[in-house]
Amino acid sequence: MNYYELLFTTITTEDYQQDLLINALGQIGFDTFEELELGFKAYIPSADFNEELLQETLLPYREMFTFSYEVTLIPQKNWNEVWESNFEPITIGDEVFVRATFHEPRPEFKYEIVIDPKMAFGTGHHQTTAMMLQLMLENDFAGKTVLDMGCGTGILAIMAAKLGAAAIVAIDYDPVCYESTIENAQLNHISNIKAICGSKEVIPDEQYDTILANINRNILIDQMQRYGEALKPDGEIYFSGFYETPDLDIIIDEARKYGMKYIIHKKDKDWVAAKFIK
Repeated sequence: MNYYELLFTTITTEDYQQDLLINALGQIGFDTFEELELGFKAYIPSADFNEELLQETLLPYREMFTFSYEVTLIPQKNWNEVWESNFEPITIGDEVFVRATFHEPRPEFKYEIVIDPKMAFGTGHHQTTAMMLQLMLENDFAGKTVLDMGCGTGILAIMAAKLGAAAIVAIDYDPVCYESTIENAQLNHISNIKAICGSKEVIPDEQYDTILANINRNILIDQMQRYGEALKPDGEIYFSGFYETPDLDIIIDEARKYGMKYIIHKKDKDWVAAKFIK
């Protein structure tokens, strides 16, 4: 699979304006973002790139602030080179160290996650993934069954395993994400993650103690009824991939229809990760 890289140069005094643009791009198929000092990079599978749809999406933001962009086609074989040149290890508090295979281990951290994402989304660098990891650290996963929807690289599924989850199902519609989840589970010596390629239709006909869903608002709403069916009574579900305003209230209202009650949320810039209980 080839990807297009769009390098956006932005001029704005408000961080939220760039975040709104990134969120809009996520709604039309862009699945990986790298924030820069003056702008960001956005990646989309070449088969999903639609220039006319892109221009329609960009139009309202041209009135909001100044930006320009350049488009580069990146063959799949060059992805690792691009990623390695940009990827730096990250930490979540003083407990979690996320690194690539080419970084040195940091044994002083309680949890280490090794990620080789290829073109899969979810290295921990984006605020949504980092906040999901933070929420997970604050809650109990020992002995629980877990469903990770939109698993990307498998980073959240791997974190659940390291926190003591008994069994994890990790689902993503992207074959590259599916393969990356399997490979990254092996890199981390995790054997209790079952990866499945697909969307809500492939969720096994069983119930889970905990669901992780870091996707985007529209997909979360579309899949909400299925989450309600798949979550055990008193089970916990963690959502991310959306903004505090207006998305959080929309998610809360939709989740309530299927018996899931809002408990708490974290915020980084305008991005949100929220905990609900059925």
